[in-house]
Amino acid sequence: MKKLLICLCMILLLVTGCGKVPKLENGADAVVTSNSGNISVDELYQEMKDTYALNTLLNMIDAKLLEEDYPSGEEEDEYVDSQLEQLEYSFQNSYYVDYYSSFNSFAAAYFGVSDINAVRNILALQYKKNAYTEDYARSIVTDKEIEEYYNDKVIGDIKASHILIKANYDDSATEDEKNEAFEEALTKANEVIAKLNNGEDFAELAKEYSEDGSKDDGGDLGWFNRGDMVEEFEEAAIALEKGKYTTEPVKSQYGYHIILKTDQKDKPTLDEVKEDVIDTLADEKMSEDENIQNKALIQLRKDKEIEIQDDTLKKQYENYVDSIK
Repeated sequence: MKKLLICLCMILLLVTGCGKVPKLENGADAVVTSNSGNISVDELYQEMKDTYALNTLLNMIDAKLLEEDYPSGEEEDEYVDSQLEQLEYSFQNSYYVDYYSSFNSFAAAYFGVSDINAVRNILALQYKKNAYTEDYARSIVTDKEIEEYYNDKVIGDIKASHILIKANYDDSATEDEKNEAFEEALTKANEVIAKLNNGEDFAELAKEYSEDGSKDDGGDLGWFNRGDMVEEFEEAAIALEKGKYTTEPVKSQYGYHIILKTDQKDKPTLDEVKEDVIDTLADEKMSEDENIQNKALIQLRKDKEIEIQDDTLKKQYENYVDSIK
């Protein structure tokens, strides 16, 4: 057998423990002894290589590599605590609460580990992986992508008012009932636009007809930019000239909007928004590529010149890398 990485040997230490290990008659370290037969450390190791060892090994490697640049700290602790809080909420509101003596025992079983400290270690490693993936996504954003996004998407802040006519239906409504509610909202919105076309004041009509919190301010929504409003609203507001309102109602999940564009600031320079653009493009890459974290960690191990010395595990890893598209 080839010499193994030290971290792979640690897998066996986790199984056999740090105390005295019993010996079989042939001198091999024993994991299990019984009247029906024995299981040695070597037998367990060979079995693990074909099942769980690669995943365990990669987590051990990643933990060592990521600790260098993402040391434990307050943000990591907050992430771990928040994940445990969410899991505990789910536990307390499920039938599992009747089968486990405590949340800690449930969490350990849920993650397949021995205790809550091991759970925290798993979540801490996930935090580090997430942080590295975000940095990796930023690093693969190209200058061309930045320039195209700036030219096509970046705008100056917009100030607008709106009149929202809601499509009113309850959660149990059928599709026909929902469609009917939207039709009623559309008819009403068109009636409001007719009043605008006849010269009536937008702010006064907002106070009378709008169905959201901005109505008391005459529909004033203040300043906003991309990502602050629902997409349909944003695109309609962007397309409007300053001082103009939409002559066709704008449909969204809430109902129909009538939008008045009251002001718009000049487009910022690329230097002013470059970091924000990179963040946005990185977020898009992470949401669009379900394998981006795997790709990021593969690149990290390559950069750190990690070599798996065991032939079986090395081949498994090569196949894993080939499977990541």
